[in-house]
Amino acid sequence: MTPPEPHQLPAASLWQRLKALSPYFVGMSGSIWLAVAASAVGALTEPMLPALTKPLLDNGFQGNSIPLWLVPVSLLSLFAVRGTASFVAQYALARAVNQAVLNLRRRLFEQLMRADLALYRSHSASSLSNTVVFEVQSGAQLMVNAMLQAMKDCLTLIALLGYLLYLNWQLTLVVLAIFPLVALVMKSFTKRFYKITVATQNATDELAYAVEENVLAHRMVRLHGAQAQQAGRFDVLSVRLRGLSIRSVIASSAVTPITQMLAAIALSIVISIALWQSGSSQITVGGFASFVMAMLLLIAPIKHLSEAASPITRGLAAIERATAVIERSAVEQGGPFSMPRANGLLELKGVSVTYPGSSSPSLDSVTLTVKPGSTVALVGPSGSGKTTLANLLPRFLDADAGQISLDGHALSDWDLKSLRAQFALVSQDVVMFNDTVAANVALGEAPDEARVQAALQAANLAEHVASLPLGMHTVVGHNAVQLSGGQRQRLAIARALYKDAPFLVLDEATSALDNESERAVQDALAHLMTGRTSLVIAHRMSTIQHADQIVVMVAGRIEAAGTHEELLGQGGTYARLYQLASGGVSNELFGDVPIL
Repeated sequence: MTPPEPHQLPAASLWQRLKALSPYFVGMSGSIWLAVAASAVGALTEPMLPALTKPLLDNGFQGNSIPLWLVPVSLLSLFAVRGTASFVAQYALARAVNQAVLNLRRRLFEQLMRADLALYRSHSASSLSNTVVFEVQSGAQLMVNAMLQAMKDCLTLIALLGYLLYLNWQLTLVVLAIFPLVALVMKSFTKRFYKITVATQNATDELAYAVEENVLAHRMVRLHGAQAQQAGRFDVLSVRLRGLSIRSVIASSAVTPITQMLAAIALSIVISIALWQSGSSQITVGGFASFVMAMLLLIAPIKHLSEAASPITRGLAAIERATAVIERSAVEQGGPFSMPRANGLLELKGVSVTYPGSSSPSLDSVTLTVKPGSTVALVGPSGSGKTTLANLLPRFLDADAGQISLDGHALSDWDLKSLRAQFALVSQDVVMFNDTVAANVALGEAPDEARVQAALQAANLAEHVASLPLGMHTVVGHNAVQLSGGQRQRLAIARALYKDAPFLVLDEATSALDNESERAVQDALAHLMTGRTSLVIAHRMSTIQHADQIVVMVAGRIEAAGTHEELLGQGGTYARLYQLASGGVSNELFGDVPIL
């Protein structure tokens, strides 16, 4: 697991970044235009209240020339239209945005399933799941609320300014003078707030990563008494996040008072000019009251627009983190060759692999031939390159040099789906899904119950599965926690049996089991290996001594190869370690016994 990569600030304007999200809104133009139309209707109702005030003050209180029923009917109608328009706009925009979120999530998950495996080495599991599930949703919710409000406020401003121009164009020019200043303030604070938001999200990722590390390594932390050390590390990251959060609040909160001060200055000037105009009979009491009311109504949308930058920026930054996963991660590339079932001839010629940041190769000029139907065991100390070699076969990793071929065709020429269909894997680290026994056995396709039952029977697990509440339809829980270690291992073997691939890779499949569980698993493995080409990585003698060929690996190189008897006769490292293991020093050839 590696720390999360920091998200970089894109060199694009707010409008360009919003426009980049447009592909996810395909098919939602009707909902978007409905939201715009409903918001426009709602905005047109805003000037109606001050418009009703003018005749009421100029005529209603003087001669009661306005019918009494007209005022309540007008007000009720006004707010009924406004409420309906608000509901329709919110529903239509939410529908469009949630469809866009669905489209984005689908594309993200598809990308995760097709991405080059380097993505999983550069991002933690929590970071990727958080991006797909939570950041997309929270970003969309922030944006839909903020953008709906911003759209309504923009249309409201247009409607109110139109009414103000109709009432008194001279006073309206004073009001319009503050808009460039407000725009300048918003632009300045939006840019600053976006930088702080990105920094805050990166700091949040680092904090989450620290928590994830300590949760996964809780035994080691307690064993070494590192609680205080890790708490100090957590505290440093928490303090940094707190500082960024405070800066974020300062940046977002400063916009509103500045905007309101500009509006107060404009209001003061307007009132002064209006009083002067009333002295020369250029404006009536009703007209003045209507103008001031409309102008005061302007303050709310201006305030909302100044505050909209904060949630839009946070939402946009969250969604951009998700889209960055799509844009930056390469997709696995395969070749054109495919075949239904390989014979199982595997050839490695001068294969070398060096991991990034490592000074020595994990594999160094390895040449090996595995014949169809044979069993080849790889033995060697930890770090000798056994698992690296196994990971090369289904192209979970690509070699830096040399060539690997299956049935005479280079792995790079194989279609990835076809290549991986040729391999079944059973490892020490069993991976199961929180699904039924049948679904876990038939992973990748709809379960055929007869085949599932046959696989369970061959894996010596059918009797236990039959005792479960729903048999093979029982949900096994997170990573099959309801099963013992040996049962989980046999379930993995049943999965490999169900797949019926011609090439089998066993990676320490029995190393973590007790003797009783190992015997049951070994019996299941005997069924599994019959008629298949098998590559076995193991420490225990019981697993490797009957292999057709045993390959001894040390420091990324093949030191010796042969049958169990041949290697004993050579008197090399394998023979010495076998003698130590047989003498009771260890049950494992390359477990706790050092290389001599």
